[in-house]
Amino acid sequence: MHLLSHLFTNNRKWAAEMTRCEPDFFARLSRQQAPQYLWIGCSDSRVPANQIVGLLPGEMFVHRNIANCVIHSDLNCLSVIQFAVEVLRVEHIIVCGHYGCGGVLSALRDEKLGLVDNWLRHVQDVRSKHHSQVVGLANEAQRHDLLCELNVLEQVVNVSQATVVREAWARGQVLAIHGWIYKLTDGLLRDLGMCVRAEAEIAGCYESALAQVATESGAAR
Repeated sequence: MHLLSHLFTNNRKWAAEMTRCEPDFFARLSRQQAPQYLWIGCSDSRVPANQIVGLLPGEMFVHRNIANCVIHSDLNCLSVIQFAVEVLRVEHIIVCGHYGCGGVLSALRDEKLGLVDNWLRHVQDVRSKHHSQVVGLANEAQRHDLLCELNVLEQVVNVSQATVVREAWARGQVLAIHGWIYKLTDGLLRDLGMCVRAEAEIAGCYESALAQVATESGAAR
């Protein structure tokens, strides 16, 4: 444990500061969690979910994986979504990617990294689906940014098509699925214009957001 003693020191300082600011914070937090949001984001250490939206522990349920993918065979992610929707009763699911994503870049370049290649195959499928739009951009930086955006839109569709989400909408539960992206160089979030609140909205929201992304990427050529 002595090898990481500085992390324990940081922890004690953080806990003391939280207690100083709000003496009953941990007592209240330990009794329940009642977040309104589920965040599905990238594992990248530069994208701390709670911090970039200014929320405290207990205010956001979080799932993270490489390149913020939502795969219908991934029982880990699907279980998180089910718990968030059916137990915590969150009202918003936010799929948030980020510019400069290493996983997306590897998929764009078709790099061979090992076991993770199997996971990033899903991002390569997004690249293939939008091949003409991606390769039509002038340079790799622009193609990388676009694929990061397109990947978010595809994952919003995947969340929206999950049985847990569709069943929630069918029983009248209030639930919105959002597609956002984060910029590492300025710390700002951007709404990609996709917010799905019912199964019937999936196709229309997707096409609208896709058109917006295409227009903006075209302007960057």
